[in-house]
Amino acid sequence: MEIGIPREVKPQEGRVGLVPQAAAELVRDGHRVYLEQGAGRAAGYPDADYARLGVEVVPDAATLYARSRLVVKVKEPVAEDLRHLRADHLLFCYLHLAANAELARRLCAIGLTAVAFETVQTRDGALPLLIPMSEIAGRIAGQVGATLLFRPQGGRGVLLGGVPAAERGRVTVLGAGHAGAAAAGVAAALGAEVTVFERRHDRLAAMRALGPNVTALHPYEDSIARAVAESDLLIGAVLIPGARAPHLVSRAQVATMREGSVIIDISVDQGGCIETTRPTTWERPTFVEQGVVHFGVTNMPGAVPRTASLALSAALLPWVRRLASDPRWAEDPALAAGINVRDGALVHPRVRAALAAGDAC
Repeated sequence: MEIGIPREVKPQEGRVGLVPQAAAELVRDGHRVYLEQGAGRAAGYPDADYARLGVEVVPDAATLYARSRLVVKVKEPVAEDLRHLRADHLLFCYLHLAANAELARRLCAIGLTAVAFETVQTRDGALPLLIPMSEIAGRIAGQVGATLLFRPQGGRGVLLGGVPAAERGRVTVLGAGHAGAAAAGVAAALGAEVTVFERRHDRLAAMRALGPNVTALHPYEDSIARAVAESDLLIGAVLIPGARAPHLVSRAQVATMREGSVIIDISVDQGGCIETTRPTTWERPTFVEQGVVHFGVTNMPGAVPRTASLALSAALLPWVRRLASDPRWAEDPALAAGINVRDGALVHPRVRAALAAGDAC
């Protein structure tokens, strides 16, 4: 099959869909692999690294899309990508359509088939293509949140771990999946007082095991409200695969936080789990609402493209091989769960429900 790896055009998005080593595996499998010139540069992979392994480097996006059948990219297509997509393309990338009705309409109008990384789901419920980026996003949330609390960044001037004679900062994390657990781990290692809310008992136990400065609680509404009001840093990390994230924190609850506190909503791609969240970019990552600094960057792992591209490629490779080599790939339950749009129709049930039962298409 003809496989294309385009250059990402979202602001400050440095990841690449497949690193040279992964692309080389596909070449050895007998596929023709194309790379848009410069697609790997921000991740530390010059075109020559791909070319010497048998990947064909093409000069621009128009050529890349024209020659490709399977398009493997990272982030959802934006206007610059959409004009090159065709009905016969098989698009494989993050989509997050539940929070993006306009993109859903555009993909349906093109008539293609699109498989979303974030809804590829194995029989045990795991999300293998979301896990590595969730872990990175969680770690970034902990690190960025700590620095946004600095007074020159607009924060209330709190050092998360505290020092002798000064209290520790307080961090609340909503959700203890891969992103929430990673965020809690960073905050705990920094010495903060961390409260994690989660429904699953095994995850609650895992969070308590992070250290004596971590409390793990069931997400009762009044318990969340009290924790939010006391938080220096609030991190949202709630996910329902394919669906819009539920609001667990209201605007009124955000208003109870102290001025200069910080909110980071990792769930922003799916609409956010905190009512005051809105999407931002790495170019303008924060805004202030209700006196609270909000960080809503929708491509957090894009800031560490070398690390993120290596982790993502390792997870992607077996699935790309299946898509490229097996004409019956849609019979694989995990990949079938990943199909959001098929031949121009919106088919994923949770995405359809989030977008008013398919009205987007």
